[in-house]
Amino acid sequence: MEANIAETSSQISNALLTANNVWMMVCIALVFIMHLGFAGVEAGFTQAKNTVNILFKNTLTPAIGILSYAFIGFGLMYPGFVSGAGWFDFAGFGLIFPENGNDVAYADGGYTYWTDFLFQGMFAATAATIVSGAVAERIKLNGYLVFTLIFVGLVYPIIGSWKWGGGALDALGFHDFAGSTLVHSVGGWGALAGIIILGPRIGKYVGKKVVDKPGSSVPLATVGVFLLWFGWLGFNGGSVLSADPGATSLVLVNTSLAAAAGAIGGYITGYLVFKRFDLGMVLNGILAGLVGVTAGADVVTPAESVLIGAIAGVLVVFSSIGLDKLKLDDCVGAVSVHLTCGIWGTLAVGIFGEGKAFLPQVYGVLICGAAAFLSALVIFFFIDKMFGLRVSEEHEREGLDSHEHGARGYTIVYE
Repeated sequence: MEANIAETSSQISNALLTANNVWMMVCIALVFIMHLGFAGVEAGFTQAKNTVNILFKNTLTPAIGILSYAFIGFGLMYPGFVSGAGWFDFAGFGLIFPENGNDVAYADGGYTYWTDFLFQGMFAATAATIVSGAVAERIKLNGYLVFTLIFVGLVYPIIGSWKWGGGALDALGFHDFAGSTLVHSVGGWGALAGIIILGPRIGKYVGKKVVDKPGSSVPLATVGVFLLWFGWLGFNGGSVLSADPGATSLVLVNTSLAAAAGAIGGYITGYLVFKRFDLGMVLNGILAGLVGVTAGADVVTPAESVLIGAIAGVLVVFSSIGLDKLKLDDCVGAVSVHLTCGIWGTLAVGIFGEGKAFLPQVYGVLICGAAAFLSALVIFFFIDKMFGLRVSEEHEREGLDSHEHGARGYTIVYE
């Protein structure tokens, strides 16, 4: 009898491991699709003369991100700190290549070590991709790639370890379910540092007037946003770190409701402010709602997720206006979407999240913000001094595609 019970228990355990691991692998694929979404949004919202440059960056960003996270960042971020909660007492660098890939002690054995690495690696690359769109159309390609290597390899995992690696912020009670701060705000702070160092595009601000620079493809940007929404179901759904049906279902419902509410918030606010039906604000409203609910998708109710998403949709409009008033040129609205709404979503956990206090959320926003912004500022500053960060005026005016790539993103050939 005891042998039968032990065998049945082992079979159930293996079945749960398989179910959890399969769900996590599905979520890896969904998060990977987000890189295609980012590529579409950035290429669609920027000028046609820079399309190849944008796509080149969005192709190399996940490649560099995954490699640097594998050999440097993953060990800094997981499995935690050597001597308890801390700031810099890391377990090591990169992957540890365990003999048994099923051994994930710090995740309660819910999935394999290799699955965990790949899921977290996709998150890491996302943080750098956020920066790409904001600094587009005037940054040197190699300068951006060097930034990506350092930011994903060192800055992102160190900050992430303070919560997800069991570090000091985790001990303070800070809650960030899937990364409103640890992924999106960290990337947003990096984007803000980049546009400060680079300055605005030529002709973007003339006196007090903001000059519109039309994107190359509204349909492409729209497809990109829907791909991001689709991928976000894995981004948040996978962050349950199991296939638990109740927890996963709640997170997916909250994620979709917040995105929908963000779209409505962006639509209404855009119409009231600009007196027109602004598709760009609706699209960024969707992304704003997704970013906003990411921190607390596991601890808020569906009704609260609607409110969080709707407020994010309003905030993204006013944030975009505020950045233009400060002459901070963000080509795709990345700072407004990921930083502004990442902060809001993190603080919202302390307002709406069951059993979550407000002050730890404030501490997390301030500490992670200071670390990410100052690190990015220093990295961009030294890249600028060593190699030069901004392209020449001639290249910027004529487009980066022809000068840096010798190709055009949109070509019509008449025979």
